[in-house]
Amino acid sequence: MSFEVCTVQHDHVGEIRFTAPPHNFASSAMMMAIADAVAAMDADRQVRCILLTAEGKTFCGGANLAGDDAVQGAEGMSEIALFYENAARIMSRTKPMIASVQGAAIGAGLGLALAADFRIASPAARFAANFVKLGFHPGFAISCTLPRVIGAQRAAWMMLSGNRVNAEQALDWGLADRVVPAGDLEREALAMANEIACNAPLAVVAVRATLVGELAREVVETMRHEHAQQAMLKNTADYAEGVAAVFERRAANFTGS
Repeated sequence: MSFEVCTVQHDHVGEIRFTAPPHNFASSAMMMAIADAVAAMDADRQVRCILLTAEGKTFCGGANLAGDDAVQGAEGMSEIALFYENAARIMSRTKPMIASVQGAAIGAGLGLALAADFRIASPAARFAANFVKLGFHPGFAISCTLPRVIGAQRAAWMMLSGNRVNAEQALDWGLADRVVPAGDLEREALAMANEIACNAPLAVVAVRATLVGELAREVVETMRHEHAQQAMLKNTADYAEGVAAVFERRAANFTGS
């Protein structure tokens, strides 16, 4: 799967833009490139706030389930472990990050959006922790970060139903911090980042550290648990059926085996 991760600096805002057409499926290689870019901006004294954006109609459609770097096959769990290693690197940054979500953020795409401190979305944005629809366990520390953002009850519903949450509901739940017209999203996302970047950088880093607390450590522990559960479920018939149903665009027929 081909992808591209590029960066551009807008005064004190560092933008990371990724693309992996047509659905921006995430691979471990793309996650590594994003983590490298985050680390570089975290070390750059000129950058005070990071803006994460994606090209195309979809923010991120989930983890790549096909191709040379897919999370399927014999090396699948090792690939997922590398994926999570780079997710942890993104979450261990010191500077605030805003995700600009123009479309669907599904599965690992939801995890990537949750890795940011804030989310600004267009009306076309959709959020889903659809893992149970694949016969799988949530990953990317979603079982830690999602309750932190929207509360335990709403997070449990998203993870156990697998249902999508639209932009309006996401705003009501706090999953999206702002919703703006699609044509204004790029401009408003940068303006939102500048609201942080105009402040004293040392103070911003200090306040964020207080707010996030031990989150970086917690997500590593959570992803370790999630990975173990995924390894167990990956060998089930239900997981094979769930993935097949996605590719065949049909309802899954789960048997509990």
